Amino acid sequence: MLGARADGHARQGVPRNEVSGVRTRPKVSSTLAVRLHATGCSLRETQAILQLFGVQRSHQAIFQWVHRVADSVPDPPEAQPKRVAVDETAVKINGEWSWLYAAIDLDTKLILGVDLFGSHGTDPAAAFLHGLSEKHDLSEAVFLVDGFGYQTALARLGLSGRRNYTDRNLIEKWFQTLKMRIDRFHNSWVGSRSSVRRWCSQFAHYYNRQRPHQSLGDRTPAEEVAN
Repeated sequence: MLGARADGHARQGVPRNEVSGVRTRPKVSSTLAVRLHATGCSLRETQAILQLFGVQRSHQAIFQWVHRVADSVPDPPEAQPKRVAVDETAVKINGEWSWLYAAIDLDTKLILGVDLFGSHGTDPAAAFLHGLSEKHDLSEAVFLVDGFGYQTALARLGLSGRRNYTDRNLIEKWFQTLKMRIDRFHNSWVGSRSSVRRWCSQFAHYYNRQRPHQSLGDRTPAEEVAN
């Protein structure tokens, strides 16, 4: 029986869920916390939900759980994309604007990378694309972009691309999903740029490895890449 020894006494250190009476093991608690946070719950909301299950943990403990799991699994997995949509969107951090860059494999729906910059234009676009080239095999990739700044950056790196305003809609939809999460908990980001970068990376991790897509046969993008 979960949470009980053969002699009938409760195991020490295993918190009991006061709602169901079932004891919640630390491994289950940390997994639940990570999943809650990945789906958009703030640390405070995650803490409150865990308390409903009789799990008392600090914000710092939950934060460490989340980052330990995120750091233990390489994300994104290495890919060989054929069609890549890339774009950037503005986010306000402590009242000042920064730009979040992201790229998605249109065939597998895999988020290939996200990064945050203090400006936008050819130079940050080139820096972002260079980071992608270090993670993935882009030898056969065609980048679908919306402006000449990207085309200049692609030419600088010897990558192939063309302007496209239709097929690349998937990256715009991903930004919309991300901003729905932001709008739910933040009118404006409060914290360092590095903390915002970590949050966006965690959301990409959730999107790649935990969010199944109907168009992929209910597989996640990471599972689609593995297949």
